[in-house]
Amino acid sequence: MPSKRTARIGALTVATICSTVSAVVLTSPAHADSLRIHDIQGTTRTSPLVGQQVTDVEGIVTGVRTYGSRGFWIQDPRADDNPATSEGVFVFTSSRPTVAVGDAVKVSGTVGEFVPGGTSSGNQSVTQITRPTITVVSSGNTVPAATRVDARSVPGRYAPAGDTAADGSIDGLTLAPARYALDYYESLEGMNVRVADTRVVGATDPFTELWVTVKPRENDNRRGGTVYGSYTSQNTGRLQVQSLGAVADFPKADVGDVLKGTTAGPLDYSRFGGYTLVANEIGTLKQGGLERETTRRQARGELAVATYNVENLDPSDATFADHAAAVVNNLRSPDIVALEEIQDNSGATNDGTVAADQTVRKLIDAIVAAGGPAYDWRSVDPVDLADGGQPGGNIRQVFLFNPERVSFTDRAGGDATTAVGVTKSHGKARLTVSPGRIDPANAAWTNSRKPIVGEFAFRGKSVFVIANHFASKGGDQSLHSKFQPPARGSETERHLQATAVNTFVKEILAKQRNAHVIALGDINDFEFSETTRLLEDDGALWSAVKSLPKSERYSYVYQGNAQVLDQILISPSIRRSCAFTYDSVHTNAEFNDQISDHDPQVLRFRP
Repeated sequence: MPSKRTARIGALTVATICSTVSAVVLTSPAHADSLRIHDIQGTTRTSPLVGQQVTDVEGIVTGVRTYGSRGFWIQDPRADDNPATSEGVFVFTSSRPTVAVGDAVKVSGTVGEFVPGGTSSGNQSVTQITRPTITVVSSGNTVPAATRVDARSVPGRYAPAGDTAADGSIDGLTLAPARYALDYYESLEGMNVRVADTRVVGATDPFTELWVTVKPRENDNRRGGTVYGSYTSQNTGRLQVQSLGAVADFPKADVGDVLKGTTAGPLDYSRFGGYTLVANEIGTLKQGGLERETTRRQARGELAVATYNVENLDPSDATFADHAAAVVNNLRSPDIVALEEIQDNSGATNDGTVAADQTVRKLIDAIVAAGGPAYDWRSVDPVDLADGGQPGGNIRQVFLFNPERVSFTDRAGGDATTAVGVTKSHGKARLTVSPGRIDPANAAWTNSRKPIVGEFAFRGKSVFVIANHFASKGGDQSLHSKFQPPARGSETERHLQATAVNTFVKEILAKQRNAHVIALGDINDFEFSETTRLLEDDGALWSAVKSLPKSERYSYVYQGNAQVLDQILISPSIRRSCAFTYDSVHTNAEFNDQISDHDPQVLRFRP
């Protein structure tokens, strides 16, 4: 995936419906009408009154948002008896609202459906009143009691199947809040809700958000997270929490921490996470004491191979010492480290620079300063702007290796456009160039990182290592999409990439059946995905993360779901030996002060 930071930076400015939207606060009463909020919300995801003018809609202000999409929420204290109709709605003012929590108001305006991220995102819409005229009837009123959201109230099924006549959309389906979690949350859209004593399953991020679960036993792991283990286990108890208060007051939480007491506020829907509790009351943070993991050191006869996405590392970053400490102390100085997202020497500056020797050298020096080995390195510089990622950054994969433990077999000729081949010599497979790029002209790699392969030797045995960084999931419809099941359009590219790597591995195995081959990196897909199946096709490779218990299979936390994106796949000779161990070393993804959003992975085996 693109890093969570990168994906968000370009979208921080919240879209507005119309630049001419205005809000007027009146002190005289407006014309009364029998229309109530639940009539506006209706029994589906979209209002039956969308586009229509409404007059004197009554409600109590439950929350005021003075940033981003400015406005306030109102709730009718006189609820109807239909659980599918929400009693709350957002009033979009565009400018800073002048109402206060507890004000009884009458609102006239236009009913609209706002889609965070735009209609092309596939996100659900938020019902709201726009271009409002607001009458404050009284102040200091009791806010309607918050509806408790907990393990008993949230259904176990995530979403209904979309209407095939509407391209799979669930917008027009009557809500069934007792059957589906997404329907339940939608039935509370805009209402005052609360959760109690909730465990954090997604650490506080730079955008002042975190994720909790109201179902602490739902696909839980030993470190407090919630594991995403299949396309049908979306984890219904997850809920994003933002705050209506000061940024400085927002808790800096890690996975496994608990928000003790009540967290309450209006239930919103956001582009980055779907249903979101926008809190005007946040529970007290009780830290769970989560610590960064440390793997064991490899034995003398074991080869340790790791993959680590260092998230757009360039010479201007302040994280080199931290990354070095992670390599030395948490990964215990693996013999080979495949790095992803190493940027060129000028970072994101688009100046034609493609070399990354300064970036790599700075990391190697930091590792030495941290007490680690003096790694050597190999890579292939990309063609400028041809490999995607942050514009101008020219990210690529890089091999670090400890020359005291392992040697690199150099064969000249590998460059950005030359495809590596496989020959046979003395009964053994060998690469035509080392390091080299796999099929770089293949359309599968258009605007994406090309895999590099290197030939290593450990205690007289050859080991072929392929470093990958597959296409991101950017553009896929979200789990909370209005289309169910959501489309995963980015898979098409990764499937082609997986096929290309699998084909190359088969070329090696055709020359040497018992060759030791490792394909590793940021695969950007799950261990149960079709991408992984294509990498494993015909038994050429096997994803070693599957040797772990299901509850331990994750390297990334996205929207409260702990999931696998980084993998190490091994050839049959390594798998059959049963002499390998695998470790997903949780050093980043669960922490609010992460230096990368990926956890490194380590494989140890005896060639």
